[in-house]
Amino acid sequence: MLSDPEVHKISDSVLFKNLPQKMVSKIVKNGVHRSIKRGETLFVQGDPAKHMFVVLDGWVKLVRITPGGDEVVVTVYSKGDSFGEAAAMMDGKYPVTVEAATDCHLLQMRASLISEQIKKDPDLAVAMLAATFGHLHELVREVENIKARNGAQRLATFLVAMAPVNEGSCTFSLPYDKLLLAGRLGMQPESLSRSFANLRDHGVMVSRNSVAIAEMKHLRQFVDLEKSEAPRMVKQ
Repeated sequence: MLSDPEVHKISDSVLFKNLPQKMVSKIVKNGVHRSIKRGETLFVQGDPAKHMFVVLDGWVKLVRITPGGDEVVVTVYSKGDSFGEAAAMMDGKYPVTVEAATDCHLLQMRASLISEQIKKDPDLAVAMLAATFGHLHELVREVENIKARNGAQRLATFLVAMAPVNEGSCTFSLPYDKLLLAGRLGMQPESLSRSFANLRDHGVMVSRNSVAIAEMKHLRQFVDLEKSEAPRMVKQ
């Protein structure tokens, strides 16, 4: 049985935020609470897609395995994010491998049960389309971030998003290890180290997984400046 805070997280997710609470509760009732340890694989690219998931706590990474066996990080999801909807609803195969970047708690929902609910209430179908569009929009932003910005700019954008405050100084821990962070930002680990070094002039200091930002306003100004200049860096 899910706790009230967990149901609230699910209600606020992209997948369910536009649905009535009564409908969300009915769907959740048929879901299964899954706990997976860091490094554990939830499913593998090419597996039959029978379930969709909502992250209740922790971080999961979605990766593609190239023909050469290399792992390419597609994105990383945290609490409130959902994944697997499109493949599961099409009764297809998962296009990615999903692995726990940290210890995770997930809600697992069987696609066949969701399909039955959609027949009774089309609003759920609209929610599924909204979630799929949301994932596509996120991937477009990820590609834009990698294509249009250098390493320091990508890292600064990530740190601004992760920081607990918008102004003043702050210290926080990276949500997952630097190897995964480098993969998410589309760079090699040594490039990530250089990017952290380049951000020292903007008040960023890192010690292992702890990040200290002297003044958020200065880092935000750096990010906003680069955003305004980004279109000039993209080939038309």
